[in-house]
Amino acid sequence: MNVQRGVALLMVLWVLAVLSTLLGALAATVQLQNRQAQWQVAHTRAMFAAEAGLSQAVMALQARDPKARWTADGVLHELRFDEAQLSVSVYSERGKLDLNAASTQDVGRLLTFCGADPQALASSLEALTRQRLDPVPLRTLEEFRQMPGMSYALFRCMAPWITVWSGQAQPDPGFTPVPLAKALGLPVVRSPGADPGQMFTVVSQALLPNGDRATLQATLMLTSVKEGARPFRVLRWQE
Repeated sequence: MNVQRGVALLMVLWVLAVLSTLLGALAATVQLQNRQAQWQVAHTRAMFAAEAGLSQAVMALQARDPKARWTADGVLHELRFDEAQLSVSVYSERGKLDLNAASTQDVGRLLTFCGADPQALASSLEALTRQRLDPVPLRTLEEFRQMPGMSYALFRCMAPWITVWSGQAQPDPGFTPVPLAKALGLPVVRSPGADPGQMFTVVSQALLPNGDRATLQATLMLTSVKEGARPFRVLRWQE
């Protein structure tokens, strides 16, 4: 009888140990899911705020009052939306280096400015030259990222200053970002009233009071304002 009681006690203790382990694992899983849900909620709030910054930029670009209209030269605008602090800047695609239209010499200058070694420089320019023989031009910046010799670090450095949508052989000095102008040896000439075109890249950063943040970068083509119609078309969207 004592042996049976001892075995029964061991079985009970074993079952309790297993249940404790399962409950501990369940509690850890629930806690992790709760943290993930909290992060997702905060990130979604921050992203909605960043999208609000983008909408405000679009309205400012289309403002009828010239004094209220934003210039597309990368000036940082500090805004508030709900509890979020927004930092929004706008760049005209005319101020960037067009990979389909610019000279390979200028593309090479920007590659060198971003730290490309001779081998990467030669491979990238050769691949771009071959691409230009194709009747279909580059349609996205990511196509350039996939070319031989193009590393992630190089592309990340070049991405803010290149485009495939302007169609211009050279960036417009009135909208050229200072680093790109330095790389190409171009003057920076800010002329009030210059035409920035219809295509822009908006960079909107949102910071919540708890420290959560989100960054949205979108390249847009503005369209004519019509009742019920969206005022822009998205060419590139990054979160």
